[in-house]
Amino acid sequence: MTTLPDRKNTALLVIDVQNGVVDGAVDREGVVARIGELVGRARGEGVPVIWVQHSDDELIEGTEAWEYVAELVPAEGEPLVPKHYGDSFEDTELEQLLADRGVGHLVVSGAQSDQCIRSTLHGAITRGYDATLVGDAHTTVDLSAHGAPAPEQVIAHTNLYWSYHEAPGRLGSVVDAADVSFGPPQA
Repeated sequence: MTTLPDRKNTALLVIDVQNGVVDGAVDREGVVARIGELVGRARGEGVPVIWVQHSDDELIEGTEAWEYVAELVPAEGEPLVPKHYGDSFEDTELEQLLADRGVGHLVVSGAQSDQCIRSTLHGAITRGYDATLVGDAHTTVDLSAHGAPAPEQVIAHTNLYWSYHEAPGRLGSVVDAADVSFGPPQA
């Protein structure tokens, strides 16, 4: 359904599963394990895995906090996209990497649900991609001290509203990791 012509392929995006991002995140171990399983399945099916890594004034490049968690290691040849904004497309090479691979459908996992995951999902849809959120493979930390709902509610709300998201010729959807298909999204 993507509005991008000649882009029939799917890619798995793994966003910001970095030590300083997921330290203290809800169900960190379970989410990281499910992402690891998705990465293994994608590799086994020949589906591109694209890693995204955030840096900013609080997440400084080269520090331990900036590094990806030890459980998830990009394979040789898998692109790692550095970013400085919530939307993984903004001022990065992500769009070109996806175009080069003929990708029109993204399967999205990672952190944080209420920041970079949401921004990237919206960025994908506005750029013409179908975007499937893996409902049990994204997480966030407790930001309730700053007025946010409890993290479990943030995750549930993100899953709820993204399961109904669509735009002309583009589809947003939510599936659990066990039900991920790396084919075209199902309406």
